[in-house]
Amino acid sequence: MANTKSAAKKLRVAERNRMYNKFWTTRCKTTSKKVLEAVAAKDPDLAVKRLNEAQAVFDKAVVKGVIHKNKAARSKSRLTKAVKSLFPRPETENASN
Repeated sequence: MANTKSAAKKLRVAERNRMYNKFWTTRCKTTSKKVLEAVAAKDPDLAVKRLNEAQAVFDKAVVKGVIHKNKAARSKSRLTKAVKSLFPRPETENASN
């Protein structure tokens, strides 16, 4: 229990911030899972659509200070790599020709 008014306010603010951060981190995880589900279902159109949504959510979480920008970049990169695996790569000719 807080001993002073300022300590009690600090507890209220900390709880409010914890709930706010929890909302955004959960939202990031959920959108990531939805992208990976679309990749597992081998649905490229749905995967690209969900990837765009996930990238927007990650960017918003960074702006709000909930996650670090490098974590967001790493997560977006991994999701993009997973989505790109659904599309066949064109055969490239040997560069020495």
